[in-house]
Amino acid sequence: MERRPGQRGRDPGAAETRLNAPSTTAVFVARGITKVYGLGEVQVQALRGIDLELYEGEFVVLLGPSGSGKSTLLNILGGLDIPTEGSVIFRDHNLTEAGERQLTNYRRDHVGFVFQFYNLIPSLTARENVALVTEIARNPMKPEDALKLVNLGNRMDHFPSQLSGGEQQRVAIARAIAKQPDVLLCDEPTGALDVSTGKVVLEAIERVNRELGTTTAVITHNAAIAQMAQRVISLHDGQIASERRNEKRISPTELVW
Repeated sequence: MERRPGQRGRDPGAAETRLNAPSTTAVFVARGITKVYGLGEVQVQALRGIDLELYEGEFVVLLGPSGSGKSTLLNILGGLDIPTEGSVIFRDHNLTEAGERQLTNYRRDHVGFVFQFYNLIPSLTARENVALVTEIARNPMKPEDALKLVNLGNRMDHFPSQLSGGEQQRVAIARAIAKQPDVLLCDEPTGALDVSTGKVVLEAIERVNRELGTTTAVITHNAAIAQMAQRVISLHDGQIASERRNEKRISPTELVW
């Protein structure tokens, strides 16, 4: 899957406009997504007919309790899993018809992942952990620039054991965005952190969305985090229960939970 010409180099000056003026260009269009795990009589239906669009440059929170299907949905959007039924279109590529090699290329070239646990290599510095991604990316930023974007410019040569949990998560964010992905998918990025540290991590994610224009989806069970999103999609029992747009967003520093 080739990156479209002109996809990068977004105007940073348009950041404020993006906060309140959602794009009408769909990055993802999902229709009738179902996911069933198991065979025979023992089956678990994780998703039950999801219809969803995610738009260029928007910040979306997928909200729901454990078992609501939000992680399954995120994995399907990220090409880590495929639906049992339905279709997922990324721009003009049908991910549900893609082979494993195409999905690998899609994940490498277009998607950045941030998970609850940081998955850093202990023997490598922060800079070296980020460089693992930039060495295989087609259009990467410098590891140093990615780390500065998440306010870790003074911690580049520290090993994970020398970093706090929040700093390690910010290294993981820097690693995810260093390849300049079209989409940043975050699965409970503050789940292992205390409140104050979680806010710092959310600030880093929000800054990436604002300054790079990266379409960002954060899944969480924490309803407070939804207040910083442009759009909130609530899931329950494998279905979309509700959807709303925040007329007024608040910054991560103002969140209370």
